[in-house]
Amino acid sequence: MSPPREPGLIRRGVFWLLLLGPLFFLSYGLANHYTAGRSDVGSLVFGWEHGMPLWPWTIIPYWSIDLLYGLSFLLPRTRQEMDRHALALLTAQVISVSCFLLWPLRFTFERPDLDGLFGWLFDVLMGFDKPFNQAPSLHIALLVVIWTMFARHVQRQPWRWLVHGWMALIGVSVLTTWQHHFIDVPTGALAGFACLWLWPCQGRLPFQAAHLARDAKRWKVAGCYAVGALLCALPAATMGGAWLWLSWPAVSLGLVALNYAVFGAGGFQKGVDGRLSNASRWLLAPYLAGAWLNSRLWTRRHPQADEVCDGVYLGRIPMRGTQFAAIIDLCAELPCIANRCGSGLVSRKGCGAAPTVSAAKLKTRGRFAPLSRHKAAPTTVVSAVGYKCFPTLDLIAPDVTLLQQAASAIEHLRTQSPVLVCCALGYSRSATAVAAWLIVTGRCNDAQQAESLIRKARPGIVLHSAHRQALQQLGAQP
Repeated sequence: MSPPREPGLIRRGVFWLLLLGPLFFLSYGLANHYTAGRSDVGSLVFGWEHGMPLWPWTIIPYWSIDLLYGLSFLLPRTRQEMDRHALALLTAQVISVSCFLLWPLRFTFERPDLDGLFGWLFDVLMGFDKPFNQAPSLHIALLVVIWTMFARHVQRQPWRWLVHGWMALIGVSVLTTWQHHFIDVPTGALAGFACLWLWPCQGRLPFQAAHLARDAKRWKVAGCYAVGALLCALPAATMGGAWLWLSWPAVSLGLVALNYAVFGAGGFQKGVDGRLSNASRWLLAPYLAGAWLNSRLWTRRHPQADEVCDGVYLGRIPMRGTQFAAIIDLCAELPCIANRCGSGLVSRKGCGAAPTVSAAKLKTRGRFAPLSRHKAAPTTVVSAVGYKCFPTLDLIAPDVTLLQQAASAIEHLRTQSPVLVCCALGYSRSATAVAAWLIVTGRCNDAQQAESLIRKARPGIVLHSAHRQALQQLGAQP
């Protein structure tokens, strides 16, 4: 059930509209007027675009974004969501208008005279819209922000599919009304998703947690991703054509570099439900595809999780169909999209499956001994009990505070169901969390003993000096 709406949101939405509406027409019109007087306005058109049809009727969905712009302020349920939506729209306008002034482009097709209702709508549009405001398309940037708002709140069918269909038609209409060239569309989408990333609907803002990394390893990793971004950006900038698509991985790798250098794990915007934000999924899509493929290649010979002891398993991040009802996730960069029921994770047999017999407690001199590393993961689980996410940067050792929180969550969840502790590979971050749990709960005396115990269950774990140092600090605490 959706939470109740905060009072006063309609009045707040009207305030934002009264502020943003005039600002939109003023800034857009002034940018048009200024660019019209310049002599250095170029164009960027692909040859295949000359076959783009003109569909006059699509002026209706093109115009409809103005109505949807206003209606989108009726949907937020909190002041924070309302304000961040408005700020995302404002930022999209600032980014696009700034680009219109710095790198102006002109639309080059001559639209024939049209009559009837469609012709009248085109005439009204041309009364204030000139062919100079092109890349990034402000129409597309605003569409991305508005579409995300409607997608978040319109869940019932068939209305949800109707919303998606109409929004997609608006996106197509910028081409079929001969208002924009193709390059304006992906650049406009990039601007829109950047605004959503800057102003997420919930959680901390990226710049609220921003600070320069003090860990030399983070700067080293950031430098590697920055070099990758530069290697993609250079051919895109110098060769043009199809090479322009390399701008996407350039942006993706550049954002990852910034996460390591400035924003930290929060820059990936992984939510408490294990999903990445809509903006992160699109901005980081090339990187995410590579990271997922890398995780599967490294673990292809050992995809299963291994039980360390007492119903605590260690493995790679699960996909759909996981056999674990409880999951502790240390991965910041990949989503955990296992099947869900209510607020937790369930097996493919659904909620209410027969309970699993808990792992046998084998004691050796007062300590719990690990079960065989060849023991299979549970095939059925109890009804969903929980998912906890402690996002940590890849290749970087988790800090002591996070390890304490993860250890506490592991101990709590394992009493209710077998629990999977995971990261991208299940070899470093998650292994460190399991070692922390072993130390905090007294199952192991120190980091060395914990590492030895985990290595017997999962020989491939990789703990560097930074991981061991964090564990030693954890063990030294009273």
